[in-house]
Amino acid sequence: MRKVAVGIIGCGNISGIYLKNLQTLFGNTYVAAVADLDIERARTAAKEYNVAKAYTVDELLADKEIEIVVNLTVPKVHALVSEQILQSGKHVYSEKPLAVDYEAGKRVIELAKQKKLLVGGAPDTFMGSGLQMVRKLIDDNWIGRPLAVTAFMAGMGPESWHPNPAMFYTQGAGPLFDMGPYYITAMVALFGPIKSIMSSATKGYAERIATTEALYGQRVPVETATHVAGNLEFANGVIATLITSFDVWKHNLPCIEIYGTEGGMVVPDPNSFDGDIKISRRWGDWNTIPSIFGYSANSRGLGVADMATQLSVVGEQDTGDNAGFRANGELTLHVLEAMQGMLVSAESGTRYVMETTVQRPEPLAMDAKY
Repeated sequence: MRKVAVGIIGCGNISGIYLKNLQTLFGNTYVAAVADLDIERARTAAKEYNVAKAYTVDELLADKEIEIVVNLTVPKVHALVSEQILQSGKHVYSEKPLAVDYEAGKRVIELAKQKKLLVGGAPDTFMGSGLQMVRKLIDDNWIGRPLAVTAFMAGMGPESWHPNPAMFYTQGAGPLFDMGPYYITAMVALFGPIKSIMSSATKGYAERIATTEALYGQRVPVETATHVAGNLEFANGVIATLITSFDVWKHNLPCIEIYGTEGGMVVPDPNSFDGDIKISRRWGDWNTIPSIFGYSANSRGLGVADMATQLSVVGEQDTGDNAGFRANGELTLHVLEAMQGMLVSAESGTRYVMETTVQRPEPLAMDAKY
């Protein structure tokens, strides 16, 4: 198995799990270098995870050994940094979201096609044990034909624990752009492309108060909607109700439930790779169904490993179609458009009709191993 050299830009909180997994969990990747605006932070990460090189961003992009660059910068510069990576001739895998607005996301995908390079992106949790088992149960007709879905992500926001809560309340952030990618990606992976959207949105508070020790009492202005509720109509007829909120103190709502012609299913948290799956058929009791798929632990970077397999299969010829791996650019763009579409619908009071479509990602084999 060929090992693909990966570079990582951004050595913040999320980088640790990528560094660990891309170095040790997957057999087809290794991290050749890390970079950060703070070079000392890059050096610390390189030392901790046994990475040979700690670079500036320009140095990393100039390194000919590196084929895929993982973009772990803050969301507002995801598109800009991804374009830099593509301009350097390297494939890019971005943390979610692909961009903070749909037009910027389209530019990233168009540039990749021009350069015949791959774009991939988080989340890749839909490739994990839990959601792959849900996919199999649906495909094997355990609950009949899916009719509807409810999905809830609700809490009071990150100001009580995050070292930089302000970024969660800027335009292109909020609960929808922060957590929505997990929920919408999971539903697209299960049901296929979204056709249209109707939604409403509101802002619970004009400002938030940080309560971490370092920032205690700091006022955080709220610039974006913090409670977004919408109905997503899928091309196959499934209707999903999605609520994402930073305005809920406490609740008893499930993450995702699916309702079919023959029963219902409780789906694990789409921000995880595993979790309990429960099925009730017609009037029967709920029964827990164990997963028979791998990657049940925190396997972030799984999408990068799948992308590396695509490179190994097709080499450097005609790689710009994104056809052979799952967490691909077309999927991330479709999810980005859906999130922006929810806000557009809420603001206009009209139905948003999707421009993009996407192929439902192929399921993983039960014994898949990268």
